[in-house]
Amino acid sequence: MLPERQFIAQLRSTGRFRNREIVVGIGDDCAVLRLPRGHQALVTTDFSLEGVHFRRDWQSPECIGHRCLTRGLSDIAAMGGGPIAAFLSLGLPQDLPRQWVDRFLTGLLRLAREHKVELAGGDTARSPAGVLADILVFGSVERGKALLRSGARVGDQIYVTGELGESTAALRLLSTGTIRKRDVFSEPRINVGRWLQRRGVSSAMIDISDGLSTDLAHICEESGVGAGVEAEAIPIHPFAWRLGKMERQTLSSGIALDLALHGGEDYELLFTAPKSKRVPSRIVGVKITRVGEIVRGSKMHLVRNGKRQLLLPRGWEHFRRN
Repeated sequence: MLPERQFIAQLRSTGRFRNREIVVGIGDDCAVLRLPRGHQALVTTDFSLEGVHFRRDWQSPECIGHRCLTRGLSDIAAMGGGPIAAFLSLGLPQDLPRQWVDRFLTGLLRLAREHKVELAGGDTARSPAGVLADILVFGSVERGKALLRSGARVGDQIYVTGELGESTAALRLLSTGTIRKRDVFSEPRINVGRWLQRRGVSSAMIDISDGLSTDLAHICEESGVGAGVEAEAIPIHPFAWRLGKMERQTLSSGIALDLALHGGEDYELLFTAPKSKRVPSRIVGVKITRVGEIVRGSKMHLVRNGKRQLLLPRGWEHFRRN
């Protein structure tokens, strides 16, 4: 590993994108940021812990770095906002090869450049165990226009972007030893979120980080409503469908559906919209699928093969008791 001062100098030289909202970036005690006129700040933070969120023997450093920033950018997207700056704090083992860190930053900064996000600060420290990456993303949204989880109303339609289940399918195959490595470069849906927010289409929104069932439950809880989800409508990623074949088993639709319903790390957007709003089948090139409707009550139900059953949130949850 590089000494800390050299490492910070490297970050300073590679993470600077001349973002006009960054008055002072890396190099001082604090960054100084400028909010666009008429905007409010959005701030989110996420841990990425080795052995919990990733394994170095399962994913490339570029993928891990990309995913680290995706977690924060996806939160900004879910509010209908735009990202401005990122702050990265790293805990690194003493014996970690410098090449691994360089490749991690390559993946993170490639995504940052794509979304014009400047790496404006952070911290480094020696970790006694594995890699710890804490990302903070600062963004903005027009004043009073942030898309919250609490805006869903009875009769609103439920939509998702993209396809679901890829990350969980990969994790399942990695954990069983069926495959040795698999990189999943989820794309934060910043442009979709901005489109929905600026046109006033969405009534509530959240990103799918913990699984469709769990994240929809968050919207229902905050909005004081229930939901009906149509199993046949859920867009399932082809990799989830192929899981059974890769394991030399027959893949039932039930397994693929479970991956799409309860698997996390998709970083797609889950949003609601009134029936009166026209929601196109594609927004800025991203597929949009209607999967259900907001209903009265507080429970979620899944309609499958014409039968209605209780849908419980079974996605990722830290500290869950077994």
